[in-house]
Amino acid sequence: MHFSGIIIAISCFLIIGIFHPIVIKTEYYTGTRFWWIFLIIGLISLLSALFIANSLYSAILGIFGASSLWSIKELFEQCDRVKKGWFPMNPKRKNEYSK
Repeated sequence: MHFSGIIIAISCFLIIGIFHPIVIKTEYYTGTRFWWIFLIIGLISLLSALFIANSLYSAILGIFGASSLWSIKELFEQCDRVKKGWFPMNPKRKNEYSK
């Protein structure tokens, strides 16, 4: 039996599930100011995945990198969701939402 597909599926589910609250908390506390950190982490992860011989680890790292890059888009969309009132606004950063 080969469990690699199941392991990749579970890893993908967990990675995406972990990034969801990270994006929400990042936007709440810092706004979109640190989007570039997601870019660096994503690019390093994807480039590293190219050099890992083990297919399972390479796939999981690739999923992590792609999720990190996707989080950039989600971070800016989260800011829009906050402006629409769908998510709570950080009262300490209220002036950033009026722009």
